Amino acid sequence: MKKATRVLPLRNCHYLHHLRPLKNCVVSVYILTQNYHYKPRHYCNNGQLNHDTLVTLLPKISTLEATKSLHALAITMGSNHAQNIFLYNNIISLYASLGLLCKARKVFDEMPERNNVSFNTVISCYSRDGLVGDAWGVFYEMRRCGFVFTQFTFGGLLSCDCLEVWRGMYLYGLIVKSGLLYVDAFAGTALLGCFGRNGCLDEVFRVFEDMPSKSLVTWNSVISLFGHHGFGDMGLYMFRELMRTRVSLSLYSFVGVLSGFGREEDLECGEQIHGLAIKCGLWNVVLVANALLNMYVKSLSADMAEIMFEEMPVRDIVSWNTIIGVFSRSGRPEKALECFRSMNKDEILPNQTTTVSVINSCTILKIIHCGQSIHALAIRKRFEFDVFVGSALVDFYAKCGRMEDAHCCFDEIQDKNVVSWNSLMIGYLNTSCSTAVFLLRQMIRMGYRPNEGSFSTVLRVSFNTELQQLHSLLIKMGYDDNEYVLSTLIGSYAKSGLIDDALNFAAETNMMLSVVPSNVIAGIFNRTGQYHRTQRLYSLLDEPDIVSWNILITACARHGDYKEVFELFGQMQIYQVRPDKYTYISLLSVCTRICNLDLGRSLHGLIIKTDFKSYDTFVGNILIDMYGKCGSLDSSIGIFDEMNDKNVISWTAVMSSLESHGRVYEAVQKFREMESMGFLPDEAAIAAALSACRRIGLVKEGIELFEQMQSKYKMKPEMDHYILVVDLLARNGHLKEAEKLITGMPFPPNARIWRIFLEGCQGQRHTEDLALCI
Repeated sequence: MKKATRVLPLRNCHYLHHLRPLKNCVVSVYILTQNYHYKPRHYCNNGQLNHDTLVTLLPKISTLEATKSLHALAITMGSNHAQNIFLYNNIISLYASLGLLCKARKVFDEMPERNNVSFNTVISCYSRDGLVGDAWGVFYEMRRCGFVFTQFTFGGLLSCDCLEVWRGMYLYGLIVKSGLLYVDAFAGTALLGCFGRNGCLDEVFRVFEDMPSKSLVTWNSVISLFGHHGFGDMGLYMFRELMRTRVSLSLYSFVGVLSGFGREEDLECGEQIHGLAIKCGLWNVVLVANALLNMYVKSLSADMAEIMFEEMPVRDIVSWNTIIGVFSRSGRPEKALECFRSMNKDEILPNQTTTVSVINSCTILKIIHCGQSIHALAIRKRFEFDVFVGSALVDFYAKCGRMEDAHCCFDEIQDKNVVSWNSLMIGYLNTSCSTAVFLLRQMIRMGYRPNEGSFSTVLRVSFNTELQQLHSLLIKMGYDDNEYVLSTLIGSYAKSGLIDDALNFAAETNMMLSVVPSNVIAGIFNRTGQYHRTQRLYSLLDEPDIVSWNILITACARHGDYKEVFELFGQMQIYQVRPDKYTYISLLSVCTRICNLDLGRSLHGLIIKTDFKSYDTFVGNILIDMYGKCGSLDSSIGIFDEMNDKNVISWTAVMSSLESHGRVYEAVQKFREMESMGFLPDEAAIAAALSACRRIGLVKEGIELFEQMQSKYKMKPEMDHYILVVDLLARNGHLKEAEKLITGMPFPPNARIWRIFLEGCQGQRHTEDLALCI
């Protein structure tokens, strides 16, 4: 068999239109397919391409060169009517897929003949690119030319994301009039999508109810729409109705219904859907698995999300981004970084979302070298110009005290937004207050509109002279009725010592009795000892929040109205306001002051009963202190032993409890144990240890610890530490050393320290030292 001659590329085939039809067909086919071993009879029939050949050939065309070659072939072919229209319709679609809509429209306008598919193709191309006006123009031209609308005509128009509601309603009428709504599910499903994108859920439900024929795609669409708009209950209802039709569920059925679960109370239903997905064999499909993972995250079940992630047989970038984001946001940044390393081992390439989550984890941990490594990765991937990645980098360097690097990252962001500016301004809070104010002004000059976060950031650091200017600016920009900004402004006035100005401003504003500013004002009253005014203020509020209740309880506790404290707590229960850890800390502190063990035990039981984290570090510490001071040492030690997250305050509290109950050696042992576990003692912990040494006469150990305060722990001893050491020395007969310590103090001795020294002299009968004191 004679070997085929290699055909020249298209750029050398400018003479194509001079070729005879048969040769023309063959040359073009091989330019398109790049297949040079051919049998002409397979492709041609009397100078025309076979229809089967075209169907086989078209999916292989993906480049502009090949599309132009096909276009040239269409121009030079014979006049097979049906084949020409079929070919031109596909050429229009190919040009549009390459982004050449003008070229596609030109082909459409120059077509010798058109059919419904020609118009539908152009309408769909315009709709995909969001060109509603152009698509609508072709639609009217189609109507003027007398072509009958099909379900694909309406589907193409309704698929446009920018289609307005009024156009959708107009098409709805035409679809009903043409009878397509009752014949085929395609047009009705397209209507559902149009109304759903515009938030017209009543219309969605009405169209769905009017459709006699519903496909699985129709059901999945309506379930997804309700879920997307936050109507998870309605989505779940539709999902159950779908199951009653006994139509086989698809993966999109599960993805749609799971998208509506976003509350903690949805967890039980989500777990049931999880079980059904396993039963249907779809839970290991990555789309369904990601939807389940996201459901657990939104339902505040981080532990279940972690288990779900570990059990996933296949993971993609969405899976990794979800779990890394969970760890970063839920206070487990180390785990987020560990997952990022595992992701790299699995050869999953990070994207911008991954980078932002990992940078945020580095920000929480303040690990400079790790953040710099992620920054280098972002540069290699060219992510540093992305506004979200850039803003995260600005925040990272700012919170690590590297403001020069933060400013460089800020300058690299191409399309800055308010978040970028706010991140930089927050960074200057601790270094240069004037720069933060300057950035706000520069931001406004460059055309960016500050948000409530921008004003609140700058108001926290403003000086007295700038407060009134910023006050005028926020009024000018329409933030004079924003509770968050007003609260910060009132707090700034108070912080600057302008308490009267803060209260006068609060009295003038119309939001005096709204919750957030009232909480700020109440805080001012508490700090200035005006507790009765706090109570009066909250008596004017209709619906105080948990912060309001906590401030009021604290005010009563500080004022000594302990009975009122527990009456307020009872009212909280009546109003069904759930107490938080600050509520329990205030209440337990009152129990400690009045030494009421039974009341403290009752509160402890309530903490456990209400499923509160009873051994949260703050609550655990106050429980240790309460039990210790109310005479239940075993309970105090038990709470300490059961705590998972201890801090220095926890160790100090248990040492004080042991020391006050006479188990002094154990208190000293606890201090040594605390040091061995890597905890750095603070002034209170050292004071507790010195007090224990004083009780049992451990002079050597006490002096050694006192000296280590400066040499090892870099802390300056306070008067209380000197008093404890003087008492330790005086009680054990070391009066000369005690006297030397007193005279060598960096501050003048007070009456209390001399009284302790005097008691030591009396105990040891040292009259000359007693005379010195006198």
